[in-house]
Amino acid sequence: MKATDVIADGFGRIREIVHEVVTGAPPELLNARVDPAANSVTWLVWHLTRIQDDHIADAAGTEQVWDSEGWSERFALPLPAGSTGYGHSSRDVYTVRVDSGELLLGYFDAVHERTARFVRGLAAAELDRVVDERWDPPVTLGVRLVSVLEDDLQHAGQAAFVRGVLERDRGF
Repeated sequence: MKATDVIADGFGRIREIVHEVVTGAPPELLNARVDPAANSVTWLVWHLTRIQDDHIADAAGTEQVWDSEGWSERFALPLPAGSTGYGHSSRDVYTVRVDSGELLLGYFDAVHERTARFVRGLAAAELDRVVDERWDPPVTLGVRLVSVLEDDLQHAGQAAFVRGVLERDRGF
């Protein structure tokens, strides 16, 4: 098995979790927070998708799906252009809301497809390409992809936990 196949499989697992969490959930559940300072399922899925979109677009040298396919306009969030959720305050988290899970899944699936195409098209040697020299040691493409996988898996798991708590405690 090639290293890129393992990475592609990891992104596929994120997709499975995101779909399990969002599918069938009413907007009230998606947008709810277990307490005023917590993240909602909506914010967690939006954020993990924005990070994947941002980092993969940068590594691939392409425009983000958020901009190129009009997702920014569809979400119409009252946030600065290019916002990914990094450093968001509790108030910012509250502004990331949806009227349906289809919007979240539509954006996620568009990003996932772009990511899968990019990763499947890589040669193993490309994983050693330096993509960020601001760190010591510089970050290679392989390390960046693993970093995105790790971050996305954590947030997907958090979203699953939040949905479970809300279903149990609030009867969604």
